Amino acid sequence: MKKLLNKSFITNLVAVVIIGLGYISPIQQDLIKSIGFFALSGAITNWLAIYMLFEKVPYLYGSGVIPDRFEEFKLSIKQLMMNQFFNVNNIEQFIETEEQQGSKMLNLEPFLNAVDYDRIYESLVASIMGSSFGGMLLMMGGEEALAPLKEPFTEKMKITLVDMIESDRFKAALKHGLNAHKIGIDIIDKIEAVIDKRLNELTPQLVKEMVQAIIREHLGWLVVWGGIFGGLMGALFVFA
Repeated sequence: MKKLLNKSFITNLVAVVIIGLGYISPIQQDLIKSIGFFALSGAITNWLAIYMLFEKVPYLYGSGVIPDRFEEFKLSIKQLMMNQFFNVNNIEQFIETEEQQGSKMLNLEPFLNAVDYDRIYESLVASIMGSSFGGMLLMMGGEEALAPLKEPFTEKMKITLVDMIESDRFKAALKHGLNAHKIGIDIIDKIEAVIDKRLNELTPQLVKEMVQAIIREHLGWLVVWGGIFGGLMGALFVFA
């Protein structure tokens, strides 16, 4: 509140100086004193109104409104976050956009490199050797006869996997599995839980400090403008 106090002090000091000048001025004493008193009244009134937002003043109903109604402030903060930023429509649109760009973002290389092609090939050879063709292959050299097929098989398997993943059928199945609405609801539930947890940690003092931090700079100018408009009204009062 230092900036607010500085602006208030300077405004009030200027108003008091003007009042003093009104008593010693050889001309227009009433006008100068009226400007000074009205300016001081406007500045003090605005300062008191601002002070009453944050602090409880005995016997003044409505003072300390921010600490007294901090539960309502917390609820308003939650409603603002959930209704304006983290609503279902916004989350669904985000997920759907990510899904549409999935083909650009999906990097298949780590997946393809992680596949154990040797194990797949060995399983295929074991299946062949255990079938009715196994006896024929034994007469032709056994498993060694299939060795030249290993590299072409691996390359063909990689191409097949890429084709499968890039197919419309796979993408449709992936989109079906990534239910945007369900995911959105789950995300919102988690976000709401985090917001509730943080809001439950707030105290009236923290809420007061949050609001002060947001509007501190502008509150000081309310006092300044209160003094200025008060002075103008004082001049109009004399001329009227």
